[in-house]
Amino acid sequence: MKIFNTLTRQKDEFVPITEGEVKIYACGPTVYNYIHIGNARPLCVFDVLRRYFTWRGYKVTFVQNFTDIDDKLIKKANEEGITVPQVAERYIKEFWVDAHGMNIQEATVHPRATENIEQIQGIIAALMEKGFAYKSGGDVYFRAKKFDEYGKLSHQPLEDLEAGARIDVAEIKEDPMDFCLWKGAKPGEPFWSSPWGDGRPGWHIECSAMAGRYLGKTIDIHCGGLDLIFPHHENEIAQSECANGCEFAHYWMHNGFINVDNHKMSKSLNNFFTVRDVAEKYGYEPIRYLMISSQYRSPINYSVDIIEQGKNALERLYTCRDNLDFALKNAVDGGEAPAYLAEHRQKFIDAMEDDLNTADAIGVLFQLVRDINTTVAEGAGKDTLTACAALFDELTGVLGLVYNRKTEGLDSEIEALIEERTAARKNKDFKRADEIRDQLKAQGILLEDTPQGVKWTRA
Repeated sequence: MKIFNTLTRQKDEFVPITEGEVKIYACGPTVYNYIHIGNARPLCVFDVLRRYFTWRGYKVTFVQNFTDIDDKLIKKANEEGITVPQVAERYIKEFWVDAHGMNIQEATVHPRATENIEQIQGIIAALMEKGFAYKSGGDVYFRAKKFDEYGKLSHQPLEDLEAGARIDVAEIKEDPMDFCLWKGAKPGEPFWSSPWGDGRPGWHIECSAMAGRYLGKTIDIHCGGLDLIFPHHENEIAQSECANGCEFAHYWMHNGFINVDNHKMSKSLNNFFTVRDVAEKYGYEPIRYLMISSQYRSPINYSVDIIEQGKNALERLYTCRDNLDFALKNAVDGGEAPAYLAEHRQKFIDAMEDDLNTADAIGVLFQLVRDINTTVAEGAGKDTLTACAALFDELTGVLGLVYNRKTEGLDSEIEALIEERTAARKNKDFKRADEIRDQLKAQGILLEDTPQGVKWTRA
């Protein structure tokens, strides 16, 4: 598999640290509000990455954190007159409503920043001992310029990064580029005891601590949104590599931004949508489809028309799978796997191996649907149809699609009426057959006579 590595700015052949295993760290949400559609993209994209590696036989350890201590949580808690842990608990629960709605698999571990204070302080202590960190007032800062490779992920000269750096009035730094590892306690804020005084962790340090605790000092893949490259991921690299003396992550994957009606999503433009907002109108699965319908590094444009197109595309997938179920129920034994199944499977793999190109993979899936529909129409045998269904389920499973299938049952009275109508048609009693059709239609059951038998749907 080739992955576009932000670190090298090229597609690199993926070689795991340990053969047959993949260790992935994905930056998770800061839990102070509902997740928005921008958050949905990395959730869906890297869920597919994990599913694909698993499908290909790797043992995947996937870690995704919750940032549960942060200025935003503190502000929210103060506004609502509740505690920071109460804010975090509420929005972690809401996160899972949306994540499960989009068919996101739960990570191997979902650590929280507040559960890793000991590990965070351990890294800071190591940095202090090596001279990469210093105490100033009640805070502890990292000396960015002491790390010779600072800027290697964002590929920005140090002077350009320095020009964009700023010092808040409350900060006392040696240099504008330095960033906070430990924030001194302020009145009314949560805090933990430390060798440098009471306080709480800075944002960047928490991910280094959690990745190290659950995946080791060097991990295979670190991923997140494009907006995290600088300063978050750049700072993670600096503090991790200086503390541990080894490379932090071999591959860095970053997904592109989401625009709304061709404009950058922002609250000031009033085009800011939460996943919950969109799901209430269109459902969760069209959101997932949209997020993986383009290659992950490309920008996505969200609009009503585009999400409606996604709903229509999903309908084609569901119809294909329903037709397969119906045909299987009525098929006779026999047949063999069509040659096109192996061809489509390999094309799907080729697309995914090319930097997780889900756009091309979805294109292969619809080629498969076209061929399956032809096979069903030709009245194929049960073994042929079973092979078609198996590959359809495999590929949609890797993409995390077609997960809302419902097996509807008919009560015995309706089943008896359908059987009676079938017998009436066989006996050329078309008057009675039409009466039964009309009776069922009045009950919201529509019948369709096909070469494979009678197919019913709810109106």
